[in-house]
Amino acid sequence: MDTNQYTINTSFLDFAVSLANLEEDAKAALTCRLYKKQYDKGELILEKGTVCNRIYFVDSGLLKTFFYTETREFIMRFFPEGNMFTVLDSFLTRQPSSYSILSLEATTLTCLNHDDLEALCARYHSVETFFRKLVSLAAVNMMDRISSTLEEKAQGAYQNFLKEHGRLLQRISLADLASYLGITQVSLSRIRGIK
Repeated sequence: MDTNQYTINTSFLDFAVSLANLEEDAKAALTCRLYKKQYDKGELILEKGTVCNRIYFVDSGLLKTFFYTETREFIMRFFPEGNMFTVLDSFLTRQPSSYSILSLEATTLTCLNHDDLEALCARYHSVETFFRKLVSLAAVNMMDRISSTLEEKAQGAYQNFLKEHGRLLQRISLADLASYLGITQVSLSRIRGIK
């Protein structure tokens, strides 16, 4: 799930409050269940074939969600600071993930475990509202990603990436950008050379 329009949020709690009006006791209960994890550049946060048990908020760093086919890698999303994400299908169904998550930089995440979220949702309607809105936002963002992948030509997809995520250009490799756009590096070089 991509939450780029919410990058003004500086913490997991800020993000949650931006989606739902959490009462003070719900905020306190949520805060008690949040914890930080740090990852080195190149470290897997989630490996394909394991169940995604957490919702993550990126305090610092950059990650990618991706999968491999027999011939290539496909990057679904990049997640810089201020974004909240999970592998939604695995998180909701409790089934092994088809995706992996990798840190592209040294990264600090704030995490919330699935079971803790479930307990909070059962106790606080406002936390349930936060989660419902988070899932809705993820669905809308995934629909946008699918539409842009299916409808856009490579040059338009590149221009769109620059417009929406241009600040990431200096932080990701050209190979990762090509994978995200669904094109080869040779095609990306050609597109970048067009003035």
